[in-house]
Amino acid sequence: MEDRPDNAHRHVIRVTWGDCDPAKIVYTARIPWFALDAINGWWVENLGGDGWFQMEIDRNVGTPFVRLEMDFRSPITPRHELVCHVWPVRLGETSITFRVDGEQDGKLCFSSRTVSVFIEADAFSKRTPPDDMRAAIEARLPAA
Repeated sequence: MEDRPDNAHRHVIRVTWGDCDPAKIVYTARIPWFALDAINGWWVENLGGDGWFQMEIDRNVGTPFVRLEMDFRSPITPRHELVCHVWPVRLGETSITFRVDGEQDGKLCFSSRTVSVFIEADAFSKRTPPDDMRAAIEARLPAA
């Protein structure tokens, strides 16, 4: 697995009782939501605006997911904030791969890897990322 770069985005999520199941840990289905929320936070930090909403509505650029992988390491509870570290690990001609590591109280709780494809949102057709997006992503890719 890739080592976390120093410039990884740090996204904090406040886990609440409503995120939990009767076992008093986070519902499994909430964990991908946490990872996607953290990726949206990466877009906000690196492109400004509202992240995916602005990309779709104002720029006509979508990034639907075509792959999601998750490894679960430790239960997530409301006891501590969930800190998600996000960074791009690969930029293809028309795709981007992100890594998200979620930690609570210094323990790795999950690690995910997602792949999205850049599209023209209104036509839902594949495209290359706009030049400014490509530059922002390339600037944050870990050194090879």
